[in-house]
Amino acid sequence: MLDFFQNEKYYQGIREAVARLKARGEKVIVLDIGTGTGLLSMMAVTAGADFCYAVEVFKPMAEAAQSIVERNGFSDKIKIINKHSTDVTVGAGGDMPTRANLLITELFDTELIGEGALPSYEHAHQHLVQEGCEAVPHRATVYAQLVESELLWGWAQLQPMEVEGVRLLPPPAVSRCAGAHSVCDIQLSQVSPASFKPLSPLCTMFSVDFSKPVSSAFQSHSAQFVARCSGRGQVVLSWWDLHMDPRGDVVCTMAPSWTYPHQKRAPWRDHWMQSVYFLPEESQVTEGDDLCLTVCHDDYSLWYSLQAHSRQDQQTEAPPPRPSCTCQAHLVWTRPRFGELNDGRRTESYVQALRSVLKEDAVCLSVSDGSLLPVFAHKLGAKKVYSLENSRMSKQLIEQVLGANAITGGVELLEIRADHLTRNDLGDEQVSVLMGEPYFSTSLLPWHSLFFWYCRTALSGLLRPDVTILPCSASLHVVAVEFQDLWRIRAPCGRCEGFDVTPMDEMVQRSLDFRESREAEPHPLWDQPINSQGSLPLIRTGCCQGVALWMEYQLTDDITVSTGLTAPISEQGDCEWSRHRKQAVYFLRSPWQSSGDGRAAVSYSFTFEPDSGDIKMDFSISAL
Repeated sequence: MLDFFQNEKYYQGIREAVARLKARGEKVIVLDIGTGTGLLSMMAVTAGADFCYAVEVFKPMAEAAQSIVERNGFSDKIKIINKHSTDVTVGAGGDMPTRANLLITELFDTELIGEGALPSYEHAHQHLVQEGCEAVPHRATVYAQLVESELLWGWAQLQPMEVEGVRLLPPPAVSRCAGAHSVCDIQLSQVSPASFKPLSPLCTMFSVDFSKPVSSAFQSHSAQFVARCSGRGQVVLSWWDLHMDPRGDVVCTMAPSWTYPHQKRAPWRDHWMQSVYFLPEESQVTEGDDLCLTVCHDDYSLWYSLQAHSRQDQQTEAPPPRPSCTCQAHLVWTRPRFGELNDGRRTESYVQALRSVLKEDAVCLSVSDGSLLPVFAHKLGAKKVYSLENSRMSKQLIEQVLGANAITGGVELLEIRADHLTRNDLGDEQVSVLMGEPYFSTSLLPWHSLFFWYCRTALSGLLRPDVTILPCSASLHVVAVEFQDLWRIRAPCGRCEGFDVTPMDEMVQRSLDFRESREAEPHPLWDQPINSQGSLPLIRTGCCQGVALWMEYQLTDDITVSTGLTAPISEQGDCEWSRHRKQAVYFLRSPWQSSGDGRAAVSYSFTFEPDSGDIKMDFSISAL
């Protein structure tokens, strides 16, 4: 709703489409699929449409749309239909008496088709709109560029690493695996062009004309190009444009900022970003090579492949199949997790910390999901290493890593919960080093990895009196921030393009109030919670919209691993954040304009509930 650039382009396209139909002497009947707030339907009526049928499958959103339509005085021109568009009926006694001649939709996601746009358009053309109808948007065009990128490729494949002068190799099955087929959506504007090398020009892959019948069947499209430079073909960067009119004069582009001339900043969107696709295998590219980039899609997803360009081969070759994981790694490790495991500086921190605490007779127990710490500890000379794995698949994956590096003894993987582990499982030994990253696949918020503390408590009877715990402590950090764009996802819309959409704001706030304040929670009254209060003075000018939170783990006295800030905040207030873990964000109800003189502060209150492992928090800003 707060994407003003997108709203403006839609409004312009709708006005022109209504004008074209009026110029042909037609009565303008609109079908708006996925209406949301009803904004596009209200635009259409304001532009002169005679009637709109606005379809919204999500009942709370349909109810909000009905309230918005009534509040803005469009009840006589807009009908809200609370159905999936494929269930809408046309004819006497149906939802629509006649077919529409203007089709308006906002059914797209980062991948363009991932929210089912193609089946919805296909059905609409078959059953709900007239032949030769107008459509807004009129057309979508998908673009792609082949690049080499160590950063991005590190999100798809486990890379070799050095530990104590020994090169650790990924399992062959992982290196050969095509990986998960799902798109990696990302704000490419935040990825520096220095992080990748373009090997191809920007290729136009295919277009979809929404004013004509659309097919959701499998299709493939190819673009031939001459390689711009030599490198390793690893990753495809992709985005799309929406052409709101047949001429292509009104364009809403998803192109990242670094494609704009003169460093112009691209509009920020959290709902439509850019796509990163990982090729099934890395290919060596030589400058001047004639190459062919192929994209295939079914009704919901896209995938890419790279071939040497040959007209004869292209006529006989079958389209490449959709990639799928055959090694289990891409099912166990998320893409950020791949990036974390491939982070050389982070690996070195753990290796240094382990080196400083391990002794020849060390018996180590690792508590983290799909972790390489057991491998590191073994290579550093631990007598025996045990690792608790949360699933059979995770255990089998680490077994592959051990096998690839000829580790046949010294590391034992146990598919046992910490509270079920016995001394018999440990060969009647006591643990001298309890270690964790910590990382748990079920963790959503930064402090959820404090599960390691619970495991440490459950394991206390199996630990030596002089046991070393790594990490030895953890701390929650918070910083008051001005978000460049993220604030938009919580900001009330109020009026949008001149229309009052406050019923949606009220619906969102009711949902937040219920979730944050009115949910019943189990609380044993005999447990002692941990409380912390304090304040953060606002020392820079700007608009404080919320706070960011993250965990830091102290591995040893002088080695700390951060899941948030990875460098000190600059004098200008610029922050470098870990790409591998999500930080937590708390939005203030009312932003505060800071003068930067420290006379205003964010007051905080934290309560850690040991029984649930959750943290209750509250923030407020006041002048000192």
